[in-house]
Amino acid sequence: MLNNVYRLVAPKLIEKVVVDEKIDSNTVIVRPTYLSICHADQRYYGGQRDAEILKEKLPMALIHEGVGIVVKDYSGRFEAGERVCIVPNTPFTSENFIQENYLPSSKFRSSGYDGLMQEYVFSRNDRLVHIPDVIPSKVAAYIEMVSVAMHSIKRLNQVINADTEIFGVWGDGNLSYISSILIKALYPQSKLIVFGKHESKLSMFSFADETYVINNIPDNISVSQAVEATGGKGSKSAIDQIIHLIKPQGAVALMGVSENAVEINTRLVLEKGIILSGTSRSGLKDFKDTVKLLTTSKEVLNQLNILLGIETKVDNINDIHEFFEHDLASVWGKSVMEWNI
Repeated sequence: MLNNVYRLVAPKLIEKVVVDEKIDSNTVIVRPTYLSICHADQRYYGGQRDAEILKEKLPMALIHEGVGIVVKDYSGRFEAGERVCIVPNTPFTSENFIQENYLPSSKFRSSGYDGLMQEYVFSRNDRLVHIPDVIPSKVAAYIEMVSVAMHSIKRLNQVINADTEIFGVWGDGNLSYISSILIKALYPQSKLIVFGKHESKLSMFSFADETYVINNIPDNISVSQAVEATGGKGSKSAIDQIIHLIKPQGAVALMGVSENAVEINTRLVLEKGIILSGTSRSGLKDFKDTVKLLTTSKEVLNQLNILLGIETKVDNINDIHEFFEHDLASVWGKSVMEWNI
């Protein structure tokens, strides 16, 4: 079946290509409706990745966060018209001790594998999760990012000790906001402290017990467990501050992505017996757990709705370019496009 795919062929250059899609008994055809942008998409779009990586990955359709409507399911699992989230991670093998998002053989949409900027997405039926009516489509568009935080916190829970008195989250952007919401929901008896660089952004974390600008932290502050969700150039200073403020034998979930190697004070890590838990992406189970939480917790859903930033209807390729440019200038929230191409 012929399908229109909108691929990034070079930085800031998107072209429509016609692809002859293969269909089998497990194929589900989904019409994307709402898509959300992520920093990784922006790095590809703006050519901010290494030239060799761009050469390897392009051309490809961007966007791995999104929701759509089932058009036809050849497997019979979903009904036509059913709203679903599309899991971008696609495993082709399985291992007893390795989760699907860490398998080297897995493919990931918008990372060397066509993302969701397509007229139709041809998906395996095991890569889709039903979205209940209670979740608005504009929020469902960035469930993938919420599932990434869910995965990281679940992994952290496997290695932390019994001390859950105080959780510290470093970062004041979208990922730290989502991670903080989930921590408050999953550890309601724990104290949550958020550390960031910007007073204006920290004001959005009204549900946190305390917030501090990173260069003005009281001397008596410590945390039991920590989440690093800064990434980029801020990773080094955030990790260093965590190592100094976390209690002995605490654990740290590392979530922020940095293009460059980050120095870590291993002497203090060893001295304090700190556990570092690195996490990346998410899998089908994380999506299901996230959808379940959003369905059962109105408070979490409302807090995630606040994260909605730029909203744009996209009718053509020029609109796509404008959407990416507007998102780049945005200082808060998740940018969501209504996909109408």
